[in-house]
Amino acid sequence: MNEILQKIQKAEHIVLISHVNPDADSLGSTSAMYTFLLQNHKKVSWFCKTHNINQKLSFLPWFEKIKPAFPNSADLAISLDCASKERLGVHVECELINIDHHVTNTNYGDLNFVQPELISTTAMLYDFFKANNAKINKKMATSLYAGILDDSDAFLSQSVDGMTFATVCELIELGADFQLCNKKVLKSVSLAAIRLKYVMFKNMTLEQDARIALFCVSHEDMRASGAVAEDCKAPLEESLYLPSVEVALLLRQKKDFTIKGSLRSGFDVDVSKIAVKFGGGGHARRAGFEIDEVISLDEAKIKILNLLKKEL
Repeated sequence: MNEILQKIQKAEHIVLISHVNPDADSLGSTSAMYTFLLQNHKKVSWFCKTHNINQKLSFLPWFEKIKPAFPNSADLAISLDCASKERLGVHVECELINIDHHVTNTNYGDLNFVQPELISTTAMLYDFFKANNAKINKKMATSLYAGILDDSDAFLSQSVDGMTFATVCELIELGADFQLCNKKVLKSVSLAAIRLKYVMFKNMTLEQDARIALFCVSHEDMRASGAVAEDCKAPLEESLYLPSVEVALLLRQKKDFTIKGSLRSGFDVDVSKIAVKFGGGGHARRAGFEIDEVISLDEAKIKILNLLKKEL
């Protein structure tokens, strides 16, 4: 922590990086750090490679500051919630601090602050701010709460414990707009997302004696519905509520016809083991990967299912 503070104090222009297709933890942790740096009178920019970020997260402070171009004048970059260099979406030439909680983090930074035992990167930043006597204002508290809410699966995750609720309780006392977070993160949905959900569940198949819920989403499905990548998340996770389903697998065809894979587990299957085999990562219950070669959804399905069947 001291090293991070020293590098922040010395830097002239700091760029914060949210990972591609960012979720509430990535954006929430970056938003909170943005406020912290402003409190310390630093010049700060916010970079995210993704152009169409899910608008339901636009309530987060400083969301309008996100830019898809990395500034050349930066002398320090801080990535938040990025498990691998590939998730940055940019080649960083200046010094890089990597702050993350994924167990599969590759320690790609010049300085790495990784705590996989914590439920979210926002929870890490809460501890960081408290340890350094930073004033957590309403903006920071709201951002941190949003990230914890999302990465804890609305406090349903097996990783939730008493410390999670103690942290959330203090964030609410510090002014976190928890009602806004709950509404936007958990309930807000676009018409495009509803259209996509219909397509996903209509085409869902159950494999391996209904222990695996499989979703294959083509680029045409995404284009026709108008949905963004984040909109695939809700149907994927909801399928785990089916009585026999242990693992949910999403294979989404991207514009260049490569494949983005997402895995969810509600039982004792460590899906990060599967993701790692394809150069991805994540957590035991939530993981992702990319297949960078041009491959059909059917080919990708066969390849991933064979590995999953061995795990089951």
